Amino acid sequence: MSRTIQPPGELSATASRHLLLNMTPNGSLGAGGEGVFVVRRGEGPYIDDADGRRYIDGLSGMYCCQLGYSYADEIADAAARQLRELCFSPLWSASAHPVAIELSERLAALAPEGVDHTFFSGGGAEAVETAWKITRKYHALRGEPGRTKAISRRGAYHGLTLGALSLTDDPGLKEPFGPPAIETRFVANTNRYGLPAEPADDAAFTRHLLAEVEAAILAEGPETIAMLIAEPVQNRGGCITPPEGYWPGLRALADRYGFLLVADEVVTAFGRLGKWFGGTRYGARPDIITLAKGITAGYAPMGATMVGARVAEVINRPGEVLNHGYTFGGHPLSAAIALRSLHIMERDRILENVTDLQDHLAKRMAALGDLPIVGDVRGAGFFYALELTGDTENGGFSDALRAAVVGDLIPRRLREAGLLARVYNRAAPLVQIAPPLISDRALLDRIADIIGNTLDEASANFAIA
Repeated sequence: MSRTIQPPGELSATASRHLLLNMTPNGSLGAGGEGVFVVRRGEGPYIDDADGRRYIDGLSGMYCCQLGYSYADEIADAAARQLRELCFSPLWSASAHPVAIELSERLAALAPEGVDHTFFSGGGAEAVETAWKITRKYHALRGEPGRTKAISRRGAYHGLTLGALSLTDDPGLKEPFGPPAIETRFVANTNRYGLPAEPADDAAFTRHLLAEVEAAILAEGPETIAMLIAEPVQNRGGCITPPEGYWPGLRALADRYGFLLVADEVVTAFGRLGKWFGGTRYGARPDIITLAKGITAGYAPMGATMVGARVAEVINRPGEVLNHGYTFGGHPLSAAIALRSLHIMERDRILENVTDLQDHLAKRMAALGDLPIVGDVRGAGFFYALELTGDTENGGFSDALRAAVVGDLIPRRLREAGLLARVYNRAAPLVQIAPPLISDRALLDRIADIIGNTLDEASANFAIA
């Protein structure tokens, strides 16, 4: 049966009547669907809306579409062959299927040394939930059931399911749902912009950060800490990179006090930072890694939690049951698509494209720091954010300027110029990009030009102190 394609206006109206959008004030969209941005198709690094207007997808479909919207025929061929062979079989009760087995082997070959077991799920939040449950199981089997607390970082986002939400530092997201499922202590992230006293160098900043982590461990009681979770580059708050020595320092604290170190690589893995696993760029040696988004290049939903051999030896003791699971975890279709996506990335040297062009993108983004409205530029690989500065004495925004510039002018002008980027209008006003990893130099220049022109207009039209 063919699918009826509704006209653009009818699509928006239908969405307002029937579709509940994520993180959206759905009741404010209007009966006609005003404010609903309907994406019709993708091609290369571009998407087209329902009216046929074309945009650079400067966010890779929310950090997922590493390959942009290319390779559709090749991905479709892999999917069709898998569907003809086996449409579904769960990874449940000692049952597996070949494509999940092959993918787990492939991931073990790409992962940091010693991280060689994979538990599949449906997405990033599920991967984080899995990391917590495996962590608790590990400690209980080792005779330390009192390790019931987690450490996360301020401003962090690790998902919206109840367990993952506990590790997410946003009271507005958490408070409507009652007490958190996991008792979590939050420590400083690695953002040095806006600190009262700028650290003298990376070594001093690292010592300061690790001292706070250690103080939190001691205050809570080392015997109560189950895990520390952090992103190699923290997404929320704007592409916050770590200082040199930070991740090795976390490893040393984990070894000293007996908790597990979890690298949340849902955003940073599979080439976003020019590495298969972004943490390797910073010397990270985690016990557990959470994955999603780029694992299938956005062509299908999938999450994964990778576990180091030291942890696997404990939870895989003979007779022990890993009493956790998701019906669609490791779905044959998603696994086949992930394998083909990883093959394409390796064959076509997609990571090399990032490493070849990352310095050029860094220079283009750094140059935008000269604009009066830009307070800080940070990021790595194909992952950058500009933190904006406003009209108050401390660099913040008055309510009027925030509404006019961050809430309206910047996102509107970026879209009018044909660029989809993320414009935060919450605690830290930001413009963020994460372009497809297939982007060439000319496209990166176009992205930088659009952002520069937009922020130059914002600077010229408003009194920026």
